[in-house]
Amino acid sequence: MPASPSTARAINDRLALRLLQQEGPLTAGQLKQLTGLSRPTVADLVERLTAAGLIEVVGESGEQRRGPNARVHGIVADRAHLAALDVRTEGVSVVVADLIGTELTRASVPIADDTGTGPAVEQAVALVERAAKEAGADRLHTVAVGAPGLIDPATGELRDSSGLPAWHRRLVAALGERLPARVLVENETNLAALAEQRDGAARDRDTFVLLWLGLGTGAAVVLDGHLRRGASGGTGEIGFLPVPGTATVPSAVDCEGGFHSLAGAAAVVALAAAHGLTAEAGAHEPHAATLVRTAVAALATNGASDSSPTAPHTAFLDALADRLAIGAASVVAVLDPGCVVLGGEVGQAGGEELAVRVGQRLAAMSPLPTEVRAGGLGGSAVLRGALLMAREAAQDDLFGPPVR
Repeated sequence: MPASPSTARAINDRLALRLLQQEGPLTAGQLKQLTGLSRPTVADLVERLTAAGLIEVVGESGEQRRGPNARVHGIVADRAHLAALDVRTEGVSVVVADLIGTELTRASVPIADDTGTGPAVEQAVALVERAAKEAGADRLHTVAVGAPGLIDPATGELRDSSGLPAWHRRLVAALGERLPARVLVENETNLAALAEQRDGAARDRDTFVLLWLGLGTGAAVVLDGHLRRGASGGTGEIGFLPVPGTATVPSAVDCEGGFHSLAGAAAVVALAAAHGLTAEAGAHEPHAATLVRTAVAALATNGASDSSPTAPHTAFLDALADRLAIGAASVVAVLDPGCVVLGGEVGQAGGEELAVRVGQRLAAMSPLPTEVRAGGLGGSAVLRGALLMAREAAQDDLFGPPVR
């Protein structure tokens, strides 16, 4: 059946708004060319979206002739303000942005291990409130939270997880109580995968697995362009994967003895120490990432003169690649994603040197051709992914139902 006039208008409006989001400000002539709509139809939708306060004239094109086609239209950026949170065991980071995703302010606060649940939640919520005020946002439209742990697929809430601070789960509810905003929560690794696909190492892939390598380990699975969460929200809990080379096996309440014991930050630091590799602790990344970065830098500095397998930095990178390939091979055998991205701070620090090593070992272990890439966004991928989720949700709300 043909669409009704109102449905057709909604579809056209949505298409134009998506183009303005993706391409940036456009003239009416450019909208006509990109949408394939007639000039009168484009003129009508521009008038309609302007009256609704969704777009505005942001300048003029370089055309010689003045007129409606020379005006450049863009989304009204301050129509809504967004916040993205990266919640870690040791603290919280927040970014406040406008509707088109332009960052307005960024802040973080450390939260000590011995901080009680109430004070920890108060520190985190106060951080968001201060950041919003600094950004000039009277109210936040959407807040997206990236946190470790399982997200209940039925409720969208962060589930109780052993080993994680109690304030994590309470924070989501507190944000909803204190802020006049829609609050969304997603697993941090899933958000990192979204960011790497949109802006990082997986921009040309609609099927891949992100192997998160930071303080902990995790994985995100993207198949045919869609993030897969699993029946209980636990897709990618690779830290619990039983692997050879550990002293025990993981349990339902503890990933010790699983892949986490080989590739988590503490395990990477211990592996570096065993190879005699040291580095001064960095202020803005896990020490494991600093050690990996140091090893890669030493390899680049010394080159072939000190790249023998017995050199400490070379031996360390080789041993780490052995460990990472075990987890990657397990994922590849089940999913055949064609691409594995080494994400998180450690994956980014290892860069191409670590990715090549893991790829070589994976090729020897699996008959399935798999490209291994270094993540391009590191630890910042969680915040970036949370901001993308917040922007998508806010635009869906303000722009109307998505066109399928």
